[in-house]
Amino acid sequence: QVALIGGLRLELGKSYSLRWTLGTSVREKYDCDPNPDASKEKCEGLGCTWAEDTSAAGVPYCYYSSSANGYAVSDVTYMSLGVTATLTLKPTKSGPKSLPRAVAPIATLRLEVKYHSDHLLQFKIYDYANKRYEVPVPLNLPEIPQSSSQNRLYDVMVQKEPFGIQIRRRNTGTILWDSQLPTFTFGDLFIQISTRLPSQYLYGFGETEHTTYRHDMNWHTWGMFARDQPPGYKLNSYGVHPFYMGLEEDGNAHGVLLLNSNAMDVTFQPTPALTYRTTGGILDFYMVLGPTPEMVVEEYTELVGRPVMPPYWALGFQLCRYGYEDDAEISKLVEDMKAAGIPYDVQYADIDYMVRQLDFTLSPQFSGLPALIDKLHNEGMRFILILDPAISANETNYLAYERAVDKNVFIKWPNSNDIIFAKVWPDFPNVVVNDSLDWDTQVQLYRAYTAFPDFFRNSTTEWWAREIAEVYDNPRNASLSMKFDGIWIDMNEPSSFVHGSVNGCRDQELNDPPYVPQLGYRSEGLKYKTLCMEAQQFLPDGTPVRHYDVHNLYGWSQTKPTLEILQNITKERGIVITRSTFPTSGQWSGHWLGDNTAAWDQLGKSIIGMMEFSLFGISYTGADICGFFQQSEYELCARWMELGAFYPYSRNHNGEGNKRQDPVAWNSTFEALSRDVLTTRYRLLPQLYTLLYQAHAHGSTVVRPLLHEFVDDKTTWEIYKQFLWGPSLLISPVLEQGAVRVNAYLPNARWYNFYTGEYVGVRGQFQDLDSPLGYINLHVRGGHILTLQAPANNTVYSRKNPMGLLVALDDAGVAEGQLYWDDGVQI
Repeated sequence: QVALIGGLRLELGKSYSLRWTLGTSVREKYDCDPNPDASKEKCEGLGCTWAEDTSAAGVPYCYYSSSANGYAVSDVTYMSLGVTATLTLKPTKSGPKSLPRAVAPIATLRLEVKYHSDHLLQFKIYDYANKRYEVPVPLNLPEIPQSSSQNRLYDVMVQKEPFGIQIRRRNTGTILWDSQLPTFTFGDLFIQISTRLPSQYLYGFGETEHTTYRHDMNWHTWGMFARDQPPGYKLNSYGVHPFYMGLEEDGNAHGVLLLNSNAMDVTFQPTPALTYRTTGGILDFYMVLGPTPEMVVEEYTELVGRPVMPPYWALGFQLCRYGYEDDAEISKLVEDMKAAGIPYDVQYADIDYMVRQLDFTLSPQFSGLPALIDKLHNEGMRFILILDPAISANETNYLAYERAVDKNVFIKWPNSNDIIFAKVWPDFPNVVVNDSLDWDTQVQLYRAYTAFPDFFRNSTTEWWAREIAEVYDNPRNASLSMKFDGIWIDMNEPSSFVHGSVNGCRDQELNDPPYVPQLGYRSEGLKYKTLCMEAQQFLPDGTPVRHYDVHNLYGWSQTKPTLEILQNITKERGIVITRSTFPTSGQWSGHWLGDNTAAWDQLGKSIIGMMEFSLFGISYTGADICGFFQQSEYELCARWMELGAFYPYSRNHNGEGNKRQDPVAWNSTFEALSRDVLTTRYRLLPQLYTLLYQAHAHGSTVVRPLLHEFVDDKTTWEIYKQFLWGPSLLISPVLEQGAVRVNAYLPNARWYNFYTGEYVGVRGQFQDLDSPLGYINLHVRGGHILTLQAPANNTVYSRKNPMGLLVALDDAGVAEGQLYWDDGVQI
C-alpha cells in the first residue's frame, strides 16, 4: 500500500513526478571541519566535499561525502548481559581523515555494551591498550545486572563496516540510537560521534541559556564547559550536564547521558541527528528507556542519585543582596519585612560581610552580624552565608591560607611544588579601591593573588571543615561566631579574573587544543576566566589528573563535602546552594540559575532553566527574583515576585550598585502584592514539601513540564511558558511587559480555579485568562488533592497552624493525594 523511498511516502494509486539529483541532501550533511577557519582547501585535504550552501543558516560547507568512518568491527560477541567488540582503523580505507586536522586517530578501540537493567544500558568505547582518563564520578549501577532477555525494553545491534551502534525500542521497533555515520573519530584530544534521532523533539543539555525548552534542530551548536558566565544565548555557563531526553513520535521517551567531563559541544541538525565532540576522556553513554517522560527522570536519578531533601524552612521566601553596607542595613530590612507582614524565612550575607572578600573573616562593618543571626533564630528565621573557593595568598597572619599550605591543599603546576596563582575577589591589603577605573585595571592594581583548593584531596576536606567550623564557633572570640544554617558556594567553576594564572600558562596544546568546542569567547581557548588546563590535581587515591580533564568537576568536588561539613556542624539537614554542577550534584545541593539580568525575557528563560534542571535531577532551583544585574523596574519586579513565588528556591537577590528591589523597597502597593502571592505560596508549602520528598525518595519532578503529564497531547511538547508543580497545580504567569491577560493552555483534564474553586470548563485548548498586576493564574487538576496550611510570617509558625485539604474531583468524581510530614530539619 505504501512505499518508502528516500524518506518520501508514496501511496498506491497516485502519480508522482520525481527528480533525482546527485549529491547529498542538506539534512544529511555532517560537518567534516567544524573549526572556525575551515576552507575549501583544508576541507578537500580531509577527503571531504566543499559546497557553499546558504539555503539555511548553519548548514556546513565542508561535509562528509562518504558513509565510511574508517573503523571496522571484529570479534563481536553477543552475551546474555551485553556485547563486546573490537574496533580497528583501516589505514588503507578511502574516505575522510581524522578531525581536527592535527589529531591522529587511535588505531584499535574496545566497545563494551552492558545491560544493567531492563530499562538501563551502557555502551562504552575506549582505548584498551593505553589507559585514558575516565570520569571519577560514581554512578548507582546494580552490583548484579537486573536484566532478562524476556523483559528488556531494548535490543542492541553492532554494525560492522563502517562501525555503528543501533539501539531499538523492542515493543515499537523505534530506533533510538543509530551511529553508523561517517563522523566517528577517536583521537587523544578529540573524539566525535553522531547519531540519528527518532524525532525532532529533544530536551536538555546544559548549562546554557535556551530560548525554548525543546531544542531547535536546525543547525545549532551548544558548548558545554563550566565558566563564570552570566546567562546569555549560546554562552556556556556555570555547570555541565551532557544529558538529554528524546521524545519519539508515538510519545514514548528515553534519556541519554554521556559521562564525559572534558570540554565539549553538541550539534543538532534537522535529519534529525546529533553530533557530540569532546576534547578528551572516553565515550561512556548511558541510556534509560522510560517509557514516559516522568519515568525517564526517575530512572536517570536512580542512576545519578536522587535530589537532595531540603529542610522545610528552605521552602520559605529568602532575601539577599550584594551591596549591603553593614549589619544595621540587614537588621532594618528584617524589621521592615516584619512590619509589612510579608512571609520571609531566610536572610543571606554576600561577600560584603568579609574583610576585603577574604573567606572565614568578618568585617568590622558587620561585627553585629553574629548577634543578628541569634536574633533571627529566636524569631524562627534562618541565615545563609556565602563562601568562595579562592583563598588570598597576599596576607600576613591569615591562618586559612597558612594552614592550607601546611596541608598541601592548593592546586599546583604539574610535577612541581609551586602553587598556581590567579586573581578573584580578595583585595590586596592596605589599598583603597578606585571604582571609577575599568575592571581590568582594578583587577591588575587591587586584586590579591589567590590559590584554589583541590577538593578532590582528603586533606582539603579536612582543612575546609576546620575553617568552616571556626566561622560557626570562633575559638578566639566567641562573640564573632556566626551560627549559620546553610552555605552558598559561589565562583566554583572555578572562576578567575585573569586567564589561566597571573603568569600565563605553559602548555599551549591543552589551553588551545586542536579543536576548541564552540564556546563563548572561543578564540580565547579553554583558560578564559579560569585556571590553566595543565594545572595538576589529585584524586582521593592519589592519582594525578590534569585540570583539563576535571575542570567541569570542580564545583561538583566541593559540593558533597560542604554539605557533610554543614550537617556535622549544625546537626541539622541544612542546605547547600552551589553555582557549578555536574551529573550527581543534585544529591547534595540546590542551584540558582546564576547572575541573570533585570530584563523581561529572563522570566520565561527561568522557567526553561528550572524545567531543564528537573531533567538533570536538581529539584531545588530558582532564578534571582527581579534580576541580579541592572536596575529592576516596578512592573517587571512585581511580575517576577508573582512567578518567583512558585520557584522551589524562592530568593530575591540583586547586585552591587543597583537599587534595592526587595518587597519593602518600593511602596505599599508592592508590599501588598508581595504579601498576597507569598501568602499563597506559604499556604501551599505542605504540597511543595511533599513534592520535594517524592523527588528525593522516588526521583519524580517538582517543577514539571506539561508534556510529562500529557504526553499524548503533542501541543504540550512545545509549551515552556507554563509549568506544573507535580501533577496537579498548573502555573500560568504573565511574562510580557504591559500584559494583563495570559494565553494559557489547559490540557485535557478537569481544571478548577485555585482561588475560587470554580470549574473552568475548558480543556485541550488555549484560553485567554485575565491576569491584572498582582494576580497569577493557578489551576488545580481534577483527580488530585492538595494539602494546605494556614500561612504565617515564617515556617516555624506556619507549621503550627491548622491544615486542610483542597479536593478537586475528576470527571468520575474521584481524587487522591499524598502528604509527607516530618520535623522539617532532621538529617
